[in-house]
Amino acid sequence: MEMVEVTIDSIRVSLMNQQRIVILREVDAERYLAIWVGVYEAEHLTIALQDVEIARPLTYDLFRNVIKSLDARIIRVEVVALRDETFYGNIVMEVDGKEINIDSRPSDALNLAIRTNVPILVAEEVMDSAGIVPEEDEVREGEETAAEAFTEPSEERLSVFEDFLEKLDLDDEANEEEDDEADEEED
Repeated sequence: MEMVEVTIDSIRVSLMNQQRIVILREVDAERYLAIWVGVYEAEHLTIALQDVEIARPLTYDLFRNVIKSLDARIIRVEVVALRDETFYGNIVMEVDGKEINIDSRPSDALNLAIRTNVPILVAEEVMDSAGIVPEEDEVREGEETAAEAFTEPSEERLSVFEDFLEKLDLDDEANEEEDDEADEEED
């Protein structure tokens, strides 16, 4: 099975249902994979990514410690399939010199990968079917990108503000403030 290496780009929250989404980014390309994960799995992943010290081991820390105490090690984690909108993961371990595969949810595999500093791989087939390549801003002649619209003020855009400012009578407003201050001094 052909695999590509990815890193965790970010963890996002869906505005529609508050569900968490882990965004994986391909190491050697500008291709992304979004995987929905549970709230707790996302929180545990965030804690590991930010190196937050926890007084007692979380489940993933416990699992890592058990593996280490059994003289085994995680070699890599994988996202191996996508079936019926569900991603399937795999934890590849070495035990007694033998490589074994353990079926896993991708969120659990990612949590262990971060804690054990091992590569995260995604099947090429999964990236091909569910990966996202951001499109470059296609600028048609006479149009500008959103970034240009905010960074390069044009006279036409500024004229709207000039019209608004001309309609304001700042002298009357300043006179009202002086009158209010004079009234307060009399009291």
